[in-house]
Amino acid sequence: MVHIAWLGKKSPFCGNVTYGNSTTKELRARGHKISFIHFDNPSSLNSSKPLFLANDPDVSLPYLIKSQVYTIPSPRAEKELRLSLVRLKPDIVHASTQQLTYQLYAPSLAKFDKIIIFSEPQKNVLEKLGVPKEKQIIIPNGVDENIWEPFCKKSKKYDQVKNKLGNERIFLYMGRIANEKNIEALLRSWRQTKTQNCKLVIVGDGPMKPTLENSFSNLGNEKLIWWGAELDLETRIAIMQIAEVFLLPSLVEGLSLSLLEAMSAGTACVATDAGADGEVLDNGAGIVISTENVAAQLKTIIPILIEHPSFTKDLGEKARKRILERYTITKNINSLEKVYMNLKDN
Repeated sequence: MVHIAWLGKKSPFCGNVTYGNSTTKELRARGHKISFIHFDNPSSLNSSKPLFLANDPDVSLPYLIKSQVYTIPSPRAEKELRLSLVRLKPDIVHASTQQLTYQLYAPSLAKFDKIIIFSEPQKNVLEKLGVPKEKQIIIPNGVDENIWEPFCKKSKKYDQVKNKLGNERIFLYMGRIANEKNIEALLRSWRQTKTQNCKLVIVGDGPMKPTLENSFSNLGNEKLIWWGAELDLETRIAIMQIAEVFLLPSLVEGLSLSLLEAMSAGTACVATDAGADGEVLDNGAGIVISTENVAAQLKTIIPILIEHPSFTKDLGEKARKRILERYTITKNINSLEKVYMNLKDN
């Protein structure tokens, strides 16, 4: 077995946090030792507070600013990271970063033994930034298909969620509400569509939420529900199972876990070709649109999905099949283990 020092995020909630938690949980279940190193100790330049939180079983590094998109470490963080690694003596250090930070980290990434990325397009991006292609290995994210599964029987939260959503057909966005997610384009297209007993549900939170709520306040509850952040897993699963269509209008992505979860739940998916999302949905597993003129494309596509529910059902079935073929958490962990073992043996 391998001792892995996992450098990642535990908060605030985002796809990177979900990825780190689910992956390390599976690795622990297979007998690997995980030391989770994360930024969870607010600091300042002149701080004399303890370097590690007494109630934190893992390593907690000091930071100046932390958000869903990026973290700015304290000047002391590098030293404390080095000391932590000396104390922990891990076999492998796995640093989990987001695609938005690739340009910042590229010079350092080139020094790593292996760089795990999601897709060929990401490999090309890093190669252009100076990261040798022979150091890169493609391992896409994975989801637990036994948790995120199509509706087969009512979960504990199903009726509760269904009562809140109502009897309309549900179109869904679930994720961070920020500029790069381009939710405004989705809302503009929804406002211009004859929804015919369909409702758009926005699940999540972020800096753009107050502005968008105000800008689209003319869309009443009969057309739009702002659900807010939802941390309860069973509730999120129920929402996804009830939803007929999942919409992801992002301008920037790595590989969206929300997209994979929607596909695994058998929900028809529409996403831009940002990051690896287009690759996930190619060849009929969903509808892929360009990051250019998203609102115009959605204005064309949404009415088709509304008018042809049998089409959305077919897309959902193909999405589920794609997950089982390529994107399960088991396949992800198997690939990670091979990388870890090879590095340890060398």
